[in-house]
Amino acid sequence: MSNHSSKEIRLKARPVGMPKDSDFELATADVPGPKDGEVLVRNIWMSVDPYMRGRMMDRESYVPPFQIGSPLEGGAIGQVVESRSDKLKVGDFVNHMLGWREFAVGDAAGFTKVDPSVGPIEAYLGVLGMPGMTAYAGLMRIGELKDGETVFVSAASGAVGSVVCQLAKAHGCYVVGSAGSDEKCKWLTDVAGIDKAINYKTCGDLTKAVGDAFPKGIDVYFENVGGKHLEAAIENMRPFGRLALCGMIEQYNATEPTPGPSNIIMAVGKSLKLQGFIVSNHFDLLPKFMEEMGPLIKSGKMQWQETVEQGIENAPKAFLKLFTGGNTGKMLVKIGPDSAV
Repeated sequence: MSNHSSKEIRLKARPVGMPKDSDFELATADVPGPKDGEVLVRNIWMSVDPYMRGRMMDRESYVPPFQIGSPLEGGAIGQVVESRSDKLKVGDFVNHMLGWREFAVGDAAGFTKVDPSVGPIEAYLGVLGMPGMTAYAGLMRIGELKDGETVFVSAASGAVGSVVCQLAKAHGCYVVGSAGSDEKCKWLTDVAGIDKAINYKTCGDLTKAVGDAFPKGIDVYFENVGGKHLEAAIENMRPFGRLALCGMIEQYNATEPTPGPSNIIMAVGKSLKLQGFIVSNHFDLLPKFMEEMGPLIKSGKMQWQETVEQGIENAPKAFLKLFTGGNTGKMLVKIGPDSAV
């Protein structure tokens, strides 16, 4: 089989603080045809996600660091164009982790077939993919959600937060989310259907704003931001409240240690549970997740937003937007045509 020429984005330098364009480079590589048991996939969509920032540092973490001069990796949806495996055939749409490039070749076991009839294929990078699974595992297993509880979500209009909000509403909960613009807040109340939205940039004292929104206190806090949000949540938690710690994007580009929540002692008196989690430890929930999400999507009770950059060369730009609020909902890069075969 002939080789394919594939544009890809490589890590040129390890970012210090906020990443910049010069930390990335666009390169072209020859991709060989698949060997026995392998498939060649042409990527159609790719995802950029905040967790990738951690992989750009040379440090021990739950995923190994990216290497300088090598292509970056991340979630992507593509279509099989050549197959030497009986698991996948030409034309199948697949979800995999070899994004940031136009063509990917690898063992068929690393590619998961997706069903385009459940939702648009790009939804498997968002509501039906890792962000959706993260929302589900964090809210249901870590947050131990019970129907009708009170739920606070930070970065509520983001890819994960928006699913948390709508899942909680589907379980009859009172839901308040925070976001960084009036437009995002309006989407949360008008489209996602939550009870209240707080613009954390204009609300003044965040702890007070959260307290006003939760006269009876918070049962479950879904943490995506850290810092002042975590303090505001702790202050307003109900006894035996649960805090699912998904991410703390406020601190991802910090070059100095950031102060911890000054009121952490309240976790003792209120018998709070604060638990961090990584979605990859909860993939056993996948069947339950799909069982719940399918009907919500079909009935229109699960809405989502996407921000799309066109072309592999704009992937770094898409990634940088994650840290400046330059995206609404899931940040995606469209790499190729809807069908590659």
